[in-house]
Amino acid sequence: MEGERKYITCEELKEHNKPGDLWISIQGKVYNVSDWAKEHPGGDTILFNLAGQDVTDAFIAYHPGTAWQYLDKLFTGFYLKDFKVSEVSKDYRRMASEFSRLGLFEKKGHGAMYSILIITTLLHLVVYGVLKSESVLVHLVCGMMLGALWIEGAYIGHDAGHYQIMSSRKCNDIAQILAGNCLTGISIAWWKWTHNAHHIACNSLDYDPDLQHIPVFAVSTKFFNSITSIFYGRELKFDPVARFLISYQHFTYYPVMVVGRVNLFIQTFLLLFSRGNVPNRALNIMGILVFWTWFPLLVSCLPTWSERVMFVVASFTVTALQHIQFTLNHFSGDTYLGPPTSNDWFEKQAAGTLDISCSTWMDWFFGGLQFQLEHHLFPRLPRCQLRTISPTVKELCKKHNLPYRSLSFWEANVSTIRTLRTAALQARDLSNPVPKNLVWEALNTHG
Repeated sequence: MEGERKYITCEELKEHNKPGDLWISIQGKVYNVSDWAKEHPGGDTILFNLAGQDVTDAFIAYHPGTAWQYLDKLFTGFYLKDFKVSEVSKDYRRMASEFSRLGLFEKKGHGAMYSILIITTLLHLVVYGVLKSESVLVHLVCGMMLGALWIEGAYIGHDAGHYQIMSSRKCNDIAQILAGNCLTGISIAWWKWTHNAHHIACNSLDYDPDLQHIPVFAVSTKFFNSITSIFYGRELKFDPVARFLISYQHFTYYPVMVVGRVNLFIQTFLLLFSRGNVPNRALNIMGILVFWTWFPLLVSCLPTWSERVMFVVASFTVTALQHIQFTLNHFSGDTYLGPPTSNDWFEKQAAGTLDISCSTWMDWFFGGLQFQLEHHLFPRLPRCQLRTISPTVKELCKKHNLPYRSLSFWEANVSTIRTLRTAALQARDLSNPVPKNLVWEALNTHG
């Protein structure tokens, strides 16, 4: 009976937001996820970020209909008393329900098959070119093809990480390890740890790890206050070194993207050999060992050290295109400080993301991530459906006066460089209260 229900208020729910005491609300029912946090397939970080509030929209975005049956064992017996669903959230939930009714989440298309075919072809060409040809030019082209192979492999790993490729969870897990760890050398455990946090707290300066690149990059002057990263649990110090590097970030942006893969390798090793809880640690380490067996072996087959360096640099340079794409989607988006909140899921995703417009025949190049807003709203949706739902998402943004930014690849680059330059020029202002550095001041005395 309705009168027999037990209720708590939103303020009371907020009190349950600490490790060991994590409560959330989904469609008005309150659940205790304190013990479940460590078993959560998406990691415990996102539960910590959203604890103490209603998470219905995020739950709908990330979970299939079959996940609802597992909530009953976590039910506290309480219902949320005074939570009001926004009109945007109501429309978003109706949209998700309609997409589910149409079967769009199950219609996966042939994108993964085409990507696997491309990867297989490129891998054969690279190995054949390195082993059978003595031409320096051929070896250069092979390095570039390896970079393209890594790009396609990352898209497969990304889609499998969101369980888009196959219906079986186990098959998706295998695809993640093969495409991520074995093929690209980047741990899927590291990727899921950071990527899920990014999705949940899109463009939060202190919660989203994809914006926390101090001392190399700062997309907002708020980083100049040495904010604390909730994700990494440490202070992002804006010291003299950071100020110097950030002062020139609009010039160093592209060169850093070329060597960005080195940072991903380092982050992978730091996580896998850390003391923290890493899901499937042994399997991830085995996958990484596969990569660090075949890749150095392939490079060693080149006749000279100069060609080996050329080969590696060429592969990294091509892969930089993907690193650039990832940053274009968010660097020039709106940012905020603080945790993600419960009733503005759609608004936060729209504000923090940027779509890249392209022709249909270029969809393979962007791996579906040119529809970044659509992907953030429906991360489980196969990439072949993102173009289909784009007009519907655009109309909903228009209805609620929310931004829907879609720029060409060139325009997105201009927008990103403009954002970096704006922060760089302000970082050069010597009135910023950071310790004086004589070397920095000498280099910048005359602007």
